[in-house]
Amino acid sequence: MTSLLRRVRALLTGAHELPTGFDGELEGEERVLATASGTHGPLVATNHGLWLPEESGARRVGWHLLSHVRWQDGVIGIVEAEEWQWVDGAVLLRDRPRRDFRLNAAGKLPDVVHSRVTRSIRSTQYRELPDVGGARFVRRGVPGRDGTVLQVRADPGTDEAALVEYTREVARRLESVAESGE
Repeated sequence: MTSLLRRVRALLTGAHELPTGFDGELEGEERVLATASGTHGPLVATNHGLWLPEESGARRVGWHLLSHVRWQDGVIGIVEAEEWQWVDGAVLLRDRPRRDFRLNAAGKLPDVVHSRVTRSIRSTQYRELPDVGGARFVRRGVPGRDGTVLQVRADPGTDEAALVEYTREVARRLESVAESGE
């Protein structure tokens, strides 16, 4: 009977049930948006991020930390960013190697992931840093937080010390604009 009630509730609210084999622990306000079964285990999209199957158990990646997602031929390829340094309210990112997950039954998961990643991006700009490389500056919303965070992803080979200084300058200018109300 409990299973039937959960299904009826899911139909009425648009929420999805957690799939069999999912071993993550959702937070109180976290809602399931879509699920898919994969050869490595279930993938679960929530309003907070994408849960990926790991050897040590399911792990959630926030929407703001998904750099690239590709859906092709039944495989979803995920590039997750890691935050390696905070600079005056901005965060410098490095991409981890792409991981591929073959999905047995994708359902709405690819569409939900695409929508959530795209919605997290508020603005993006590319900047050449004379003689030291370049970087993409992206303002993204973070699930569960007000406002946005400025993320900086450098091109390969960009001088990190120069990038830190340039990021500091950009973050200060943005803060100044925010304080002036422009």
